[in-house]
Amino acid sequence: METKQLESTAAEIEQAAVILRNGGLVGIPTETVYGLGANGLNPEAVAHIFEAKGRPQDNPLILHIPDASWLERYCQNIPDAAYALAEKFWPGPMTMILPRKDMVPDVVTAGLDTVGMRCPAHPVCRAIIQAADLPVAAPSGNTSGRPSPTTARHMLEDMDGKIDAIVDGGPCSVGVESTIIDLTCTPPRLLRPGGITLEQLRSVLGEVDVDPAVTRLLGAGEKPKAPGMKYRHYAPKAPVTVVTGDPARSAAYIAAHAAPEDGIICFEEFMDWFTRQPGMRRVMDLGPALDKEEQARHIFDALRQFDHTDVPAIWAQCPDASGIGLAIANRLNKAAGFHIIEV
Repeated sequence: METKQLESTAAEIEQAAVILRNGGLVGIPTETVYGLGANGLNPEAVAHIFEAKGRPQDNPLILHIPDASWLERYCQNIPDAAYALAEKFWPGPMTMILPRKDMVPDVVTAGLDTVGMRCPAHPVCRAIIQAADLPVAAPSGNTSGRPSPTTARHMLEDMDGKIDAIVDGGPCSVGVESTIIDLTCTPPRLLRPGGITLEQLRSVLGEVDVDPAVTRLLGAGEKPKAPGMKYRHYAPKAPVTVVTGDPARSAAYIAAHAAPEDGIICFEEFMDWFTRQPGMRRVMDLGPALDKEEQARHIFDALRQFDHTDVPAIWAQCPDASGIGLAIANRLNKAAGFHIIEV
């Protein structure tokens, strides 16, 4: 299969919509990461997502819609909280878990009676959905387990020859996947941190629980209710060790323990700690220690860059868990299989 590389023109957006309506797979830009999209009402098309990614069948998908008015098409017993969140954060990097209607295929929900719903902020993504006139089921557009793609080039690395097309909408502005909030329980529960922070959710909902899977891997027999909960994710080829704590202390720990041939992901302020040392040439800039939004945009690119090297191991500094730092820490910790050192 030849994977077409499309631009975000009106004509090529329509090409992407036709592919989706015909049961094909399209790489779509969102503000979070690039997604691998299919007609969310076509079980055969959705099954091809799992084949292209090598994704486990018990890992549910998210349906992407152009606005909140589409919720009633695919969900039932929608609580007022859903509309309050949509008014505040949609379009945007937030997914709501809601009771599904029967028309949503089991392959989308991994057999659950709930479905994740999201209205993305990227205008090209919404234009594709509106042109196709159907909900788009889309996980991140990477081979399962690898770092998520934040550019069309990243996605082409993993999906060239496996899918029909990729629409280039530029680099992703958020850089980590959407926040997932479960509204089928009381209090609501954060299943995956993302671009909408826990603090922002609580400003609308009041009390919000944090699922244990945010800070650890699910165990055997535990069924994931949303993407990214169960399996090791976001991982480059080399093993990752995450070092948390005061930035200067964590940088010093890495400098003392990393081998000269290891890869380093560090805050901007500490780049010269590693680049000035003989042999330590493979260093990726995560962004300034106090600029978590910039770190979120860089994290997957930094992890992916090391797959083009022969580093035997990767060490990564990690921000604290406030704000979007919780999402960055979650992605790094999952990439490391929760191999975390606190200093």
